[in-house]
Amino acid sequence: MNTIRIPALRAALAAAGFLTAGAAFAQADLILTNGKIATMAKEGEFVQAIAVKDGKVLATGSNAKVLKLKRANTQVIDAHGRTVIPGLNDSHLHVIREGLNYNMELRWDGVTSLKRALAMLKEQAARTPDGQWVKVVGGWNEWQFEEKRLPTLEEINAAVPDKPVFILYLYGLGFLNKKAIATLGYDRNTHYKDGEVELDANGQPTGKLIAKPNALILYSTLAKTNKLGHDDQVNSTLQFYRELNRLGVTSAIDAGGGFQNYPDDYGVSLELAKQGKLTVRTAYYLFAQKAGKELEDFQRWLTMTHPKQNDHMLYPNGFSAEGAGENLVASAADFENFLEPRPDLPASMEHDLEPVVSLLVKNRWPFRLHATYGESIARDLDVIEKVDAQTPLDGLRFIIDHGETVTDADLARIRKLGGGIAVQDRMHFQGESYFKRYGEQTRQMPPIRKMLAQGIPVGLGTDGTRVSSYNPWPSVYWAVTGKTAGGLQIWQDGDRLTRFEALKLITTGSAWMSGEEKVKGTLKRGQYADFVVLPQDYFAMDAEGIKRLESVLTVVNGKVVYGAGDYAPLAPKALPVSPAWSPVATYGGYQNR
Repeated sequence: MNTIRIPALRAALAAAGFLTAGAAFAQADLILTNGKIATMAKEGEFVQAIAVKDGKVLATGSNAKVLKLKRANTQVIDAHGRTVIPGLNDSHLHVIREGLNYNMELRWDGVTSLKRALAMLKEQAARTPDGQWVKVVGGWNEWQFEEKRLPTLEEINAAVPDKPVFILYLYGLGFLNKKAIATLGYDRNTHYKDGEVELDANGQPTGKLIAKPNALILYSTLAKTNKLGHDDQVNSTLQFYRELNRLGVTSAIDAGGGFQNYPDDYGVSLELAKQGKLTVRTAYYLFAQKAGKELEDFQRWLTMTHPKQNDHMLYPNGFSAEGAGENLVASAADFENFLEPRPDLPASMEHDLEPVVSLLVKNRWPFRLHATYGESIARDLDVIEKVDAQTPLDGLRFIIDHGETVTDADLARIRKLGGGIAVQDRMHFQGESYFKRYGEQTRQMPPIRKMLAQGIPVGLGTDGTRVSSYNPWPSVYWAVTGKTAGGLQIWQDGDRLTRFEALKLITTGSAWMSGEEKVKGTLKRGQYADFVVLPQDYFAMDAEGIKRLESVLTVVNGKVVYGAGDYAPLAPKALPVSPAWSPVATYGGYQNR
């Protein structure tokens, strides 16, 4: 009797198409069946089922083929014909900072009328205890409202006369009610560099704060408001990560942020990562805080951590240090405040930036640079090229963040140096402001088509949470339609991305930004098992509905982390929100329901 050796049988079955190569005789932890599963390995490739083993994709194919991997305790989930995509990866999100603050914030993200926004403000003030602030901290603009206008100070004061209110509008304006002015002690003698406390005819603050163009006046004022205690920050971080899972986010790259000090403000996230409780794979960059002391910060941090140091107990690359940025030196920041003219970077910028970039390159730390305008990017690249001539980058990743008006010539320089570009939907929120100041866009902003044509790695994200919303779907909508939140068409027909292209940028495109493009972003064997089941078919639905999409089932590392409707029993139960008066307890986060 002939004996068929196991390796030969495995190879024969795989060759015959019965199983994905290498998966024969393996047994799955989880199988999802009856789906329209976009592998994103190539355009138009869909499969019916996917099997997961040890947090990675084991096999994909038909129901019949994949179910051969089922064992007695395999979890089998029926997608009921729904579209399944790889988990979304936001290449530029301030996730760690927002985790500490989410439960204190009333989010106007997605609210469709100013009347409703003001009603929410009034309702929240009624449940907020004395001594606490009512805060709306970004993620909205007037063009999303039916009324197409900002709230007036009179309306804000009428809605909330007795609790301090702070409302942040983009990077340009802040609104304080009378109670907030008194609480802060702001008066005619209150001054900020590059910012204005607006005064009335009697020389008293009106409540409007104006960035000119530096947003320090806004962030400094916000920093004077209440903060959550440690236990509530833990709850807040878990709530925010769950909110991201609800929206289909399974990975995020944290770009640091103003008033986000390392290591102090990373303690809560680190604590949760070490417990295996964070449900979004997070790679973070370190953001220098002290103008003139940036080099000292990075020299100190080199002794404290290193790229790819993963502190998550359960996920590979679950909570990892990644590099430096997006603020390397304060003098290089160019403030995308389109309510004000473009700022010129100071003459000292190159002198400040070169030693920091040199230090990072010598120590093989990836880095990223906030740069909106082409004029800034050209000078940044001068510095990077100078450092490269002395200490070659030799494949070291660096990222230009934003790049709305980057030139063709500088795209070529970025490509030659081996850099990538992280783009966000800031023009979705600020397109009307840009149009008013500079006129109609005659060139795609940012020029994503030209970036892709030159072979530059591009990752799509949001820049949430203080300007754009943290919801990735408006960003995908903007990439597909070229429209602002107010419906202004700012891109030409040839600029708009296909749905496959847009999704590719916020999956494998973003994975490049953390050096994970070989393990994350497609649903094929060996990739991380991070995927999302959608309630509608992203590839075929009306484009206007894309910005309101959310997940019905989110899987990270092969485990269900979020479920809605019939899938809710499969997911961990949501924690009660704390404190109990938190806006999140009543409204949740993004208002897409």
